[in-house]
Amino acid sequence: MDDCIFCKIIKGEIPSYRIYEDDKTYAFLDISCDSYGHTLVIPKKHCENVLDCDREYLEAVINTVQKISKHYVQNCGFTGLNVLNASGASAQQSVFHLHFHIIPRKQEDGLNTWGLNEKFDLNLSEICGELAISNK
Repeated sequence: MDDCIFCKIIKGEIPSYRIYEDDKTYAFLDISCDSYGHTLVIPKKHCENVLDCDREYLEAVINTVQKISKHYVQNCGFTGLNVLNASGASAQQSVFHLHFHIIPRKQEDGLNTWGLNEKFDLNLSEICGELAISNK
């Protein structure tokens, strides 16, 4: 896609700090500089989000997420990580090219990536009835 910033990064039209690359995926540091090592993993084929990405590329992306995550924990001194994805504008997706965020973590690093602290009075049985996928 011509106007996609991530497609331009893949083509080398916009510089990036490459962490990893293979034939189907590209991983680079997020320029937001909001946390040490914040990494984005994207497919080299343009798709908007998890809803329209074909299985081959989605599997490649998640395999790369796991490879980088293991590297960060096993070789780089991190003790955990967050893997985040937003699919769709209502989920706060801001760049409409599938991407996963890897946020490497250390104990007591002060980051709060889970902003959902408010509890709601929800009927989980009703919700399950509405959302469950039938095996039929």
